[in-house]
Amino acid sequence: MTFRNFCVLLLPLMAFFSCAEREVLEVWPLHLRSGAPGEGDDAMLRGELRGRMHGAVTVAEQAERLGHYYTVRWEDGSAAEGELLFEFQQGATGSRVKTMRHRIGAGEGSGKKEFLILGEEYRKGGRVLAWRCRLFREGREIASRQSYLWQ
Repeated sequence: MTFRNFCVLLLPLMAFFSCAEREVLEVWPLHLRSGAPGEGDDAMLRGELRGRMHGAVTVAEQAERLGHYYTVRWEDGSAAEGELLFEFQQGATGSRVKTMRHRIGAGEGSGKKEFLILGEEYRKGGRVLAWRCRLFREGREIASRQSYLWQ
């Protein structure tokens, strides 16, 4: 195969993959149930666990870091003010929906925010059963992501 033929085949592929749309809103959930990694855990999960537990020396400090971590990234390119709304339901609270909010300043077209359900809130409310995250700009919903069990 000549270099010219290779380029003829490669250029359409590059054009196809470069046109893929980026997600406006992405949510990565992580549930830490214990402070020690299991034998069968993936290396990436072990690294994340070690990072989250870094500096927690006592058992009490480690227990305060157990729970749910939700990393939310948005990229909509908007210059308007906005808001991230994170809603969730926990096992011990029944159908009650709890809400966390994050204000997005003007000019922040992209960013990252972590929503944490840890410590006392996690121990009393139980594990998160369902969640939904929505991005609002100027009062309009721009994007939304939710867990499978959200209704």
